[in-house]
Amino acid sequence: MKVINAEIVISAVSEKQYPNDHLPEIALAGRSNVGKSSFINKLINRKNLARTSSKPGKTQTLNFYKINNGFYFVDVPGYGYAKVSKKEREKWGKMMEEYFEKRSSLKAVLLITDVRHEPTKDDIQMYDYLKHYKLPVIVIATKLDKVPKSKRVKHIKRTKSVLQMESDDVLLPFSAETGEGKDQAWSIIRNHIGQ
Repeated sequence: MKVINAEIVISAVSEKQYPNDHLPEIALAGRSNVGKSSFINKLINRKNLARTSSKPGKTQTLNFYKINNGFYFVDVPGYGYAKVSKKEREKWGKMMEEYFEKRSSLKAVLLITDVRHEPTKDDIQMYDYLKHYKLPVIVIATKLDKVPKSKRVKHIKRTKSVLQMESDDVLLPFSAETGEGKDQAWSIIRNHIGQ
């Protein structure tokens, strides 16, 4: 997909702030610092529309990025970062639940994991949570360029096995460095947003 127009529309903390233009939405979930912003930036060929940070826990709102005036990427706060207070984590949890459970424009969730490492307890919990609400989940296994080619199949199998992925769920190996997986990512997204 050629991205002509990409802009951040709102950083929302509650339902009343969500955009109400009923465009389809693709959410991005994942651990803090797993590469959600790098994934968005690579897909839309921009260096820094989505702000990347060396400090985990930076995204504290639901960030709605409007793409080509046709759909939204919604970056949700990263999970599993210890330095955030328990109270703050609970607040994020409520905000994310409200979004995942009630948002009719949400068409699919991209669960971003790091292919170098076994999925964490938080990754497993997020996958199970999304499946519980019958949301289509696409697992994006990032940082593929950091894994030697000879070990990639093993790492991908491990991710599928640890998450206990259902057979009809998609796992897409991806690298924000090399762009590997980018075309497949767009084709999956287009299927879900009907474009």
